[in-house]
Amino acid sequence: MTQRGYLFSTFFCLALSAAAQAEEQIIVGLNIPQTVVDGSIYSAADKLGYFRAENLAVKTIVFQGAGALLPQVNSKKIDIGFPMPEPVLASYAPGKQPLPVQFFYNARPSGGMELAVLDSSPIKTLADLKGKKIGVGALTWASIPQTRAVLANQGLNPDKDVQIVATGALGAGFLALKEGRVDALNFNQSWHDMLEQSGTKIRRLSYPAEFSAMVGNGFIAHNDTLRDRRAMLVGFGRAITKATLACEANPGFCVQTFWQAQPELKPGAEVYQARLKDAVFLLERRLKRTLYTPEGQPVVPGRYDIDAIARYVALMHDAGELDVASVPLDKIFTNALVGDINHFDKQAVQQQARVAKMEEN
Repeated sequence: MTQRGYLFSTFFCLALSAAAQAEEQIIVGLNIPQTVVDGSIYSAADKLGYFRAENLAVKTIVFQGAGALLPQVNSKKIDIGFPMPEPVLASYAPGKQPLPVQFFYNARPSGGMELAVLDSSPIKTLADLKGKKIGVGALTWASIPQTRAVLANQGLNPDKDVQIVATGALGAGFLALKEGRVDALNFNQSWHDMLEQSGTKIRRLSYPAEFSAMVGNGFIAHNDTLRDRRAMLVGFGRAITKATLACEANPGFCVQTFWQAQPELKPGAEVYQARLKDAVFLLERRLKRTLYTPEGQPVVPGRYDIDAIARYVALMHDAGELDVASVPLDKIFTNALVGDINHFDKQAVQQQARVAKMEEN
């Protein structure tokens, strides 16, 4: 090798090393296990280089509900969390210490939680749940206060008229419903989609409109992180937004990236195409709920509707699930990063995704 070639090679290796060192290692805490409908976003962001473009290396850790997750954000042991808002809202009750955290990215513009029963069940309405058992993944789930408020809104006493029990997530909960150990499941819409897809016929007891308009899971960070590491949070939000749009453009590719990242979940060759079709259906349904309003209008990715949240807080107070009728929402939710997060060429991202292919099936 010539001296010039050696110098160029050395410079190139040093440049690669510097780029690798520039990647900021961040930990994202999740409150439920990843499935293809949400895990595909992370795997696509990694596969398409969106995290690397922001100099980020992302690791996810699953906790048992927001009750276990939020202390990790509060102590800054993890960089970003993905809970529902109810525990943070509740921390502003009189006599409590408000959590020093803030939601900076709305990943679930509508809550997405619902109650479901077997199609053969005599339960037809939410009021019919009186005297019944409702299954949740864990008793630390942040969705439970909302469920209690929904029941109260329908004339039930959540302390006396129903029993909320932990079944475990996904398949464990599905089995509990099918075996009759619970009368209803309180899971998100996508998990109920999966239950239906497995061949179990269910009846969904959707929440009243005033509750279903409330936001669901969002990305949250400590106030210190928002102040000191803004660029990291913007970069993470931008990568997630790009991946969400990419998955809308090419859901099959995104599903395949998830199976590549989670090979133990990849179906065998004999059922691969059928399972791929099923997974694409699930992902498309989730993306429709994420990127569009129920009326079909596109949303601004990551943006919070503060007025809708304020109405929800009043409802939760009326139901006895929040001790105050109003909280300082500007301290809990922020849209300050949304403009920068969405500052990229969306058409270019979607075009890149449309032509993306996996190296293997």
